[in-house]
Amino acid sequence: MFDVFSVEPTITQLQIFGPKHLTVIGIFVFIWLSFIYFRNTWGKTQKDNIRKVLAIALALNEIGLHIWSAYWGIWNIQTMLPLHLCSVMVWVTVYTALTDNRSLYDFTYFLGIGGALQAFLTPADAIVYDIPHYRIMQTLIAHGLIITIPIFMTVVEGLRPTLASFKRIFIWTNIYMIFIFFFNYAIGSNYLFIAQKPPSPTLMDILSPWPWYIPQLELVAFFIFFILYIPFLIKDRLEKSAQIKVI
Repeated sequence: MFDVFSVEPTITQLQIFGPKHLTVIGIFVFIWLSFIYFRNTWGKTQKDNIRKVLAIALALNEIGLHIWSAYWGIWNIQTMLPLHLCSVMVWVTVYTALTDNRSLYDFTYFLGIGGALQAFLTPADAIVYDIPHYRIMQTLIAHGLIITIPIFMTVVEGLRPTLASFKRIFIWTNIYMIFIFFFNYAIGSNYLFIAQKPPSPTLMDILSPWPWYIPQLELVAFFIFFILYIPFLIKDRLEKSAQIKVI
């Protein structure tokens, strides 16, 4: 059991989209799909409690990572500050879910789902470990929950992003990236992976070398945001067409 929490890499690494990885993905997909059924059976109190439980689970999962890293003496400001997009979204999502802060929901939807999905499918930070090692499970659960909470708030609680929030979040993400670029230069870190690509295989490997992959990431981010907004764009168009026909 102790080996599960060891800092040493496991003999075998996680096989991306292998049986173990796909099992974890499948469990989360099942949870997301179940929201469609339960959204009409849960009352407001149940919805509030479930959202808060998910938020607490996400917070405890993230705190556990810092405790584990500190115990093994690998905690440092170059890698462990909550400055990666998903690390920021952990606490934004936790705060949003616990307080039911609707003004931050758009950030959890676009940045939470859009940012965490890539890490959920290609978990670069913990790729040297295999399931069921603590480090890889922590990573998969963290990113899975970052995705799960805004899906819950959208499907079960009926929240939705707007075109204005789409634009606002894309602009603020770029402003944040500029800040992190200079912060990385100051302390020798690689937050947001804009100083260099992750050393382990990720979807970023298909992009150009540094620094040309940075503007490409901009396009990828815009494309992902747009895909996430498409269901609501279609819904708005259909409702508008229905109103015109009625008139």
